[in-house]
Amino acid sequence: MTGLDGLSILVVEDEVIIAMALEDGLIAAGADPVSASTIEQANEIIHSGRRIDAAILDVNVHGRNSYEIASLLEKRGIRFVFASGYGNTAAPPELAHVRVFTKPYDVNAIGAALLA
Repeated sequence: MTGLDGLSILVVEDEVIIAMALEDGLIAAGADPVSASTIEQANEIIHSGRRIDAAILDVNVHGRNSYEIASLLEKRGIRFVFASGYGNTAAPPELAHVRVFTKPYDVNAIGAALLA
C-alpha cells in the first residue's frame, strides 16, 4: 500500500491483539499510528494538539460506542472509518455515510478508504 507515508493515524481499539496487528500494518504502509484503548484516551489524544491525519474507530469500545469521537473528528475535518466485530452497525444518521469495515479487516482496504 502507498499513500499513507507520514500520516498520523489514530487507532481506537479496545482489543490489544487487533490494535497491535492494525498498528503493524499501518507502520508497514508508512503511517505513524497512535493508539487509544478507551474513549477517554482518544479524547485526550485529539485534544492534546497532536497532529491526527485520519482515524480508525472501533464502534464498540469497552461497551461504549465511538460516535462522540467520530463527531469530533468530523467537526475537525479529519478522515475516519469505523471498524466493527458486529458487521455493518447502524450509526446515527449524521454518521451513516462513514464506511464500516468488519473485523478481521484488510489494512490495505482501510488505507484506501482513508485516502479516498
